[in-house]
Amino acid sequence: MGGSVSPVVARLARPESASWVLSVYPQAREAGGCFVPSTPRRGGQGVRGQAADAERARDEAARRARAKLRRYCATNRLNRLGTLTYRGAGCHDPRQVRADLGVFFPVLRAHLGGGAFPYVWVPEWHPGGHGLHVHFAVGRFIKQSVIKRAWGRGFVSIKQLNDLPVGSGTLDQARLAARYLSKYVTKSFADADRPAGLHRYEVAQGFQPKAVRLTGHSADHVLGQASAGFGAAPVLRWSSADLSDWRGAPAIWAQWA
Repeated sequence: MGGSVSPVVARLARPESASWVLSVYPQAREAGGCFVPSTPRRGGQGVRGQAADAERARDEAARRARAKLRRYCATNRLNRLGTLTYRGAGCHDPRQVRADLGVFFPVLRAHLGGGAFPYVWVPEWHPGGHGLHVHFAVGRFIKQSVIKRAWGRGFVSIKQLNDLPVGSGTLDQARLAARYLSKYVTKSFADADRPAGLHRYEVAQGFQPKAVRLTGHSADHVLGQASAGFGAAPVLRWSSADLSDWRGAPAIWAQWA
């Protein structure tokens, strides 16, 4: 499973009997899943479109966003972090930032020969009041001068993430990049002035992680299948069973080196 899809792939539909369902992302080398009952749980009686617990719903949305971002970075080995800053008084218009980035990446791609490549970018309000700047990650070497020419609106920086233990590889670097970017995504959930309808981060299309779905009679069963595919036990493992205040379906998550 390390670089291909395992032959053990469960149906995407709801299982006929209660079981554990695990979504495995081979290239990202991680998996997450939960217990799925044979009969769907009845929905609550709250107002349609309105969460019963707004804070909990916001935290859950932030968690999902971080997970998607982490898997994208890991799958594509995005191990170089860059920053784009506006000159002068900066830019204080979130829509203008997105328009500028919509120009920047195609221009950068043209400077690099025209081929598509994976990337992710996240806007952040500058703590010094200079408006918005942009953090981005790529998985290839790009000269800073090329980035500056493509940006053309101010200052740029980029570096490979090498401040890791000896023996770390591009996967470890990409996971570190995702942790940095996830901080800015999480902050966006507390931004009350953020215009509705704008994505919290953007990625290059065509490079989304592919998932393999496994089913089993227990959490250990599905994690065992995944570990057999990776040829190793997970280096990190989390279970909702360890949380006394967990209110959702029983859930698990694991990550492999």
